[in-house]
Amino acid sequence: MALVPVVFLIAALSLTIIAFSIDRPEIPIVCAAAVAAAIAVFHRHPWKEIEKGMIHGINLAMTAVLILMSIGILIGTWMIGGVVPTMIYYGLQIIAPQVFLVTTLLICSIISLGTGSSWSTAGTVGVALIAIGHGLGVSAPLVAGAVVSGAYFGDKMSPLSDTTNLAPAVSGTDLITHIRHMVYTTAPGYVISLILFGLIGLQFSAQTLNTESLDNMLATLRTHFVINPVLLVAPLAVIVMVVLKVPPLPAILGGSALGGVFAMVFQSKTLADVITAAYDYTNIFAPTGLDMVDDLLNRGGLYTMMQTIGLVICALSFGGIMERTGMLRTIAKSLLSLAKSTGSLVATTIFSCIAMNIVAAEQYMAIVIPGRMYKSAFEARRLHPKNLSRCLEDSATLTSPLVPWNSCGAFMYATLGVSPLAYLPYAFLNLSNPIVSIFYGYTGITMEKLDDVESTLTQQDEADSEE
Repeated sequence: MALVPVVFLIAALSLTIIAFSIDRPEIPIVCAAAVAAAIAVFHRHPWKEIEKGMIHGINLAMTAVLILMSIGILIGTWMIGGVVPTMIYYGLQIIAPQVFLVTTLLICSIISLGTGSSWSTAGTVGVALIAIGHGLGVSAPLVAGAVVSGAYFGDKMSPLSDTTNLAPAVSGTDLITHIRHMVYTTAPGYVISLILFGLIGLQFSAQTLNTESLDNMLATLRTHFVINPVLLVAPLAVIVMVVLKVPPLPAILGGSALGGVFAMVFQSKTLADVITAAYDYTNIFAPTGLDMVDDLLNRGGLYTMMQTIGLVICALSFGGIMERTGMLRTIAKSLLSLAKSTGSLVATTIFSCIAMNIVAAEQYMAIVIPGRMYKSAFEARRLHPKNLSRCLEDSATLTSPLVPWNSCGAFMYATLGVSPLAYLPYAFLNLSNPIVSIFYGYTGITMEKLDDVESTLTQQDEADSEE
């Protein structure tokens, strides 16, 4: 019975997206939530409890919703302030097409590692890199795959990342041990990503670059915006603030304010223009006459994020019902019965996290619920908790941006303008890490065991927590 809402969701999404070619999953998700609620009522769960589950699910993502809104404001003010056009202008001149994808991966990796935030990385340099790739003739899904791979490298490996702190806390290990253990799976995945992006980049040579199109794009940017290196202070300021542990929300809003100041100082805009751009830049965007530039710059503002926020709320309402009524836990317990060996336990954990990202639509739930469910199973096999925490990050963290209705996937879609289904084949790090992790599980490579003393201490800690 617990699987019925999941099967219904898959069928409804397939019918809507594939059969009807409607690229909006909100209504199928709402219908699936209704099915889940009906099953819960049938099993005598009070409506108030179901309602609390929906509200709890939505509350999990309220911080993410606020950041999503602030990113919309930031993009709007950076557009009108000439910040994004300046980043595009210089990027088009500096980065060679052949190494663009590798450069994108490295840039996003460095920034996300320093900030611990995949969202801040995608919402700042990611937006500019998508535009630069467009100017260089590199397809948007390819660029988005490189941005997401790099952004989630830092989201996974940075000690400043919330998921990097959450996974070891749920599993029962410490942060530094967790990060060190993740190197074994992350390094091969990252090398694979570098090689694949490097090989793909070879097809983009200077000979295939349309220099006339590039020159037209640069000229159009110069005509409609004041291009000045000082404008690059805005993204640098956001990155520095996040590195200095300024919370993401004030850091992003601070960058938005700086973009508004630059709009008035450099672009001769009024305060009214800045306020309008912060709400919906498309309302005041003046077409440049070059479709390539218009497609890149006609975006931004708080209003443009509302559709994405609606999707997140619908998805988390469904996930909240499934979690509150015990359906997710029932499915997880059933999957646990399939784990007959260390390899199958690792595979079950990883597939459970991926399923949670699809069903619960929130990476925090995809970390916490399987983490709680499989902790005792790892202990029973005398596996160190860091093995579990690594599995959680290899799957829950890295696959969250690949699901269109997950809060992470919805954010990337709204920010980069590329559907997760389109960039999924090119998010090489996100795809390869779960595979490497499962390989280690079946071969026993780096699957460290607990010694007798550690096993006793772990059991004591577990008993104390239960008391």
